[in-house]
Amino acid sequence: MGGKVKIDISVLKELGLEPGDFVEIEGRKKTAGIVWPSYGEDDPRIIKIDPLVRKNADVSLGEKVIVRKAYAQPAKIIKIAPAQTHTSFSPIDQSFINYIRKRLDKHPVVEGDMIYIPILGQPISFIVVQTRPPGVVYISSETQIKILDKPVQLSRITRVTYNDIGGLKDVILKVRELVELPLKYPEIFKKLGIEPPKGILLYGPPGVGKTLLAKALANEVGAYFIAINGPEIMSKFYGESEQRLREIF
Repeated sequence: MGGKVKIDISVLKELGLEPGDFVEIEGRKKTAGIVWPSYGEDDPRIIKIDPLVRKNADVSLGEKVIVRKAYAQPAKIIKIAPAQTHTSFSPIDQSFINYIRKRLDKHPVVEGDMIYIPILGQPISFIVVQTRPPGVVYISSETQIKILDKPVQLSRITRVTYNDIGGLKDVILKVRELVELPLKYPEIFKKLGIEPPKGILLYGPPGVGKTLLAKALANEVGAYFIAINGPEIMSKFYGESEQRLREIF
């Protein structure tokens, strides 16, 4: 399910938190998680949040968030809808509702959160459409769960992050240094008189993750991403390839 937030044990005490407490994480959006201690391997001001919490807070690695204790209430009603356009659930019987409730038991959510629920061995994404009461709530055995049949369209549902890429740790570090830092902190480069690169070239055989890395980078910095495949613009007629490029941009 996700939702873990690891905070230095000294900060936990300072905030009056105990392991297993609910916390509210505020980035560009608000979300909630369950706090667990980390034991001094990092700067105490650094917290570790799993990819799902980071996605729901709409923040990237290294960005600042506000953490506060959440006084979560048990949800009376929660409405969720599938996030994938090709997914629908009809008819929905009580046994399926009970399964969802069991999977979400004691899980904190905020309206607008994405949650993953394993169904037939596959993680299916849902969007929390509405909660009663509003704010941070958690699912209990008394929560009435309503599943909407039609999927919800959200712009960041298919957001790819660095966590989705495996085996390219060194490459990711270099790309973050070359592209992400200048875009996020241009004032530092201006102050130091450093000219950031105008672009980068990723090369390698098909299937190694070049496009996936570019998508993750765009999402992490909040940039617009356009993927263009060569065969889509190539043409044997003079000027047609250029025309196709102009149509894209």
